[in-house]
Amino acid sequence: MSLKDQFGKDILLTGWGHSKFGKLADDTLESLIVQVAGEAISNSGLDPKDIDEIYLGQFNSGMQPLGFTSSLALQLSADLANVPATRTENACASGSAAFQQGVKAVLAGTARNVLVIGAEKMTDAGADVVGAALLGASYEMAGKASSTGFTGLFAEVAKHYDKRYGAKIAGESLGDVLGSIAAKNHHNGMDNPYAQMHRDFGVEFCRTISEKNPMVAEPLRRTDCSPVSDGAAAVVLSTSATGGATAPVRLAGFGHANDFFPAEKRDPTEFAATRASWERAFTMAGVGIEGLDFAEVHDCFTIAELIMYEAMGLTPRGEGSRAVQEGWVFKDGRLPINVSGGLKAKGHPVGATGVSQHVIAAMQLSGTAGDMQLPNARRGAVQNMGGVGIANYVSVLEAI
Repeated sequence: MSLKDQFGKDILLTGWGHSKFGKLADDTLESLIVQVAGEAISNSGLDPKDIDEIYLGQFNSGMQPLGFTSSLALQLSADLANVPATRTENACASGSAAFQQGVKAVLAGTARNVLVIGAEKMTDAGADVVGAALLGASYEMAGKASSTGFTGLFAEVAKHYDKRYGAKIAGESLGDVLGSIAAKNHHNGMDNPYAQMHRDFGVEFCRTISEKNPMVAEPLRRTDCSPVSDGAAAVVLSTSATGGATAPVRLAGFGHANDFFPAEKRDPTEFAATRASWERAFTMAGVGIEGLDFAEVHDCFTIAELIMYEAMGLTPRGEGSRAVQEGWVFKDGRLPINVSGGLKAKGHPVGATGVSQHVIAAMQLSGTAGDMQLPNARRGAVQNMGGVGIANYVSVLEAI
């Protein structure tokens, strides 16, 4: 079974674009959207007049005064006049929400070519505004003051995890394992020209509390946290090859699952809806984790990546540390995770993240990932998450 078997048509990623991530003082939200939209359409071999629908993923939540952004992509060309455009919002999974809405428009037959964009401009806002905006994705903390922000929420997840499974970690503390994940992703980010952070900190620095790597919310240090970022990415979805500059990539399957919002209704270490989204994507694609060559996962904090190893089925629950300690998730391991540097090093402009992950995966599968390129990458997965395991999206992509 595959997506094509189930729906009778292919969904192809035929073109893509990606901005640099980071503090982009010379760019506006509009300029970033127009840049990546133009790149994606050009890369696909299409013209703006060929686009039937647009979806824009953006969280915003008060970080930008402009709250009505769906038509900004039309600034690219007069030929986009009157094209239907919709903004999607699902916290840090807004980009993947836009991607899946685009997929469904193509599957429904209402569009042949859909432009999907993810974008966010965060660094214009002060730290207090950004912190409050992100806490809007918490049932308990929305609208309340917090000295640790969303880091504090994932720190609680880490504490619960350590209490339940810490004894299973062979020879190291949970903090050491998280430090190794951070160091891996910073090392990988060195090969990503789009990444916000180009510095290989090394394992010892990432494991150690210091003046340059302080504790933000115990047990999470600064190197365990993704940065505040600006950036955008875009992809064109089509039903058939469009004669683009690079080989198209096929969507083999996708999954989406939401969990209950109140924390009291969720096991803090289970990420049950995340697991469900993986299972749905694997079922539609007709593959399991053994069929993947790599994955880009949502490491907003290092504890999230650790739990993802378990949610995706790479290890049993409580044994995610094995994937790090035995080298499985490194670039030369059995399943490289976050070869792009992940959110940790690449950056996390929240609305752009999900689309960026799809673009990076498409680059891998089309052999155009440059210094990030893995040998013989034929099938990969993307996982994007909003809130603490609340809105969960997974895509399985494959080379043609």
